[in-house]
Amino acid sequence: MVMNVGSHFQLGRSLVILGVVLVVLGLIVMAGAKFSFWGLGRLPGDIAHKGKNLQFYFPIVTCLIVSAALTALMWLISFLSKR
Repeated sequence: MVMNVGSHFQLGRSLVILGVVLVVLGLIVMAGAKFSFWGLGRLPGDIAHKGKNLQFYFPIVTCLIVSAALTALMWLISFLSKR
């Protein structure tokens, strides 16, 4: 497979952007306790089970809301970049 210089540049640029996005997401996860006032992670519908020797928590509703927000954001970016 032969790639020209422009496609190498585009690949490198995409990897740098992906790296920056991952760093930002990592910082948000690390500072997660400071974002708890949004209510994310403890919404009605999130599954929590505390047993004698087991504690299980799955924030399903939080995942759905974050997924919908990220989908809307990506759609908006895609829509604005086509103009």
